[in-house]
Amino acid sequence: MTTQKINRRTKIKYRIRKVVRGTNERPRMSVFRSNKRIYVQLINDDNGTTLASASSLEIKDTNAFNIEVANKVGKLIANKAAEKGITQVTFDRNGFLYHGKIKALADGAREAGLKF
Repeated sequence: MTTQKINRRTKIKYRIRKVVRGTNERPRMSVFRSNKRIYVQLINDDNGTTLASASSLEIKDTNAFNIEVANKVGKLIANKAAEKGITQVTFDRNGFLYHGKIKALADGAREAGLKF
């Protein structure tokens, strides 16, 4: 990636983080996407702790990184959140556009019962 793209995403990320904050009842669902993987965490910003996490590394039936895998990761994080009694989150797209794999992850989490 060029430095111009990185700087753009960083500016957007900080603009979002000024508003989005996670608590124990409603943690922040932070998404990170690389070229090969997608990662998501449920974060309590009050304590600075991660409550649950999931990634495309945990999906064993495929070696590709596409929209279907992102959807499965969304469902996986929703199931882990349900085990901990979490039903609502605030979505932090981390400066990435809400399109494609990020949107698929969010849709998968919504299908599995998370509300945001």
